[in-house]
Amino acid sequence: MLNKIIHFSIKNKLVIGLFTLALICWGTYSVTKLPIDATPDITDNQVMVITVSPTLAAQEVEQLVTFPVEQTMVSIPGIKDMRSFSRFGLSIVTIVFNEGVDIYWGRQQVQERLTIASKNIPEGVGTPEMAPVTTG
Repeated sequence: MLNKIIHFSIKNKLVIGLFTLALICWGTYSVTKLPIDATPDITDNQVMVITVSPTLAAQEVEQLVTFPVEQTMVSIPGIKDMRSFSRFGLSIVTIVFNEGVDIYWGRQQVQERLTIASKNIPEGVGTPEMAPVTTG
């Protein structure tokens, strides 16, 4: 089978040359129509809420800061997922929205609920703030 293809290619150089030229032209055309972005955005629509409380241990951060923030954010429509990260003196809550949700609408909803969440956090523990709009 392979020998027949090689013999056909050697005997019919013009046909193989035209076929190769057609493939090059088709590839060049396809490359010009290919939508390429220099830095594609592969991340979800997400808003991060960061709270710094330097005097609390991880368990206290979870109970006093992360839990109230999560409880106030759970009622936002269009949430796909919510993740939290509590460490010594730091609480990060990431709210991931569905693909069709506008990121600025989501940030507005989070900002409205941050006022409620900050009332549920004891005085002097920390103030939750939104992180800037960032992507991967």
